[in-house]
Amino acid sequence: MFSIDVENFEWINGSKDDPHDLCLHGDAIVHIGDVKLEYKATVSATALYLLKTLTENHIKGKDNQMLPHCGFFFVPNDALDNVSIIGCNDGIDWSVMHDGDNVILELDDGTKETVAIEDYKKVVYDFADKVEEFYNSCSPKVLPKDEYERAGYLAFWNEWHRRRNESSFCSPFDKKV
Repeated sequence: MFSIDVENFEWINGSKDDPHDLCLHGDAIVHIGDVKLEYKATVSATALYLLKTLTENHIKGKDNQMLPHCGFFFVPNDALDNVSIIGCNDGIDWSVMHDGDNVILELDDGTKETVAIEDYKKVVYDFADKVEEFYNSCSPKVLPKDEYERAGYLAFWNEWHRRRNESSFCSPFDKKV
């Protein structure tokens, strides 16, 4: 069994709305098999990382944490359709390995859970949709003035929507991105 949910959405300053903060935080609750993980995470980064695992393996400790403490710097590619998120080393991580029509989730303690890819995809989509719905319920984001930072944020949402099977492409002129 695999499930992930989030409670108590907030921006870094603890508020429920902040048009200048681009990274959403919350209390993430994950169940992998019989193991329950709880962590105050940057859930916007978690959602994108989960979307990436729908098509890519993730090896714990090799890249980002699945539940990162922070994700304060976006590094976009030139096409603005992929982004790397840089944060601190704190967080909770697990591996996600594709095996045919399944994914195998593995924790540091050796716990392994096999989940049908369609079930995994539904959980990931539900979580990502919940995070995006919170973004959409808040004031429109004030995009950074710095061109590189702005490009990183746009690349974040472009990759998100591409991986979520949406055809939208964020424009700097969109009201909400």
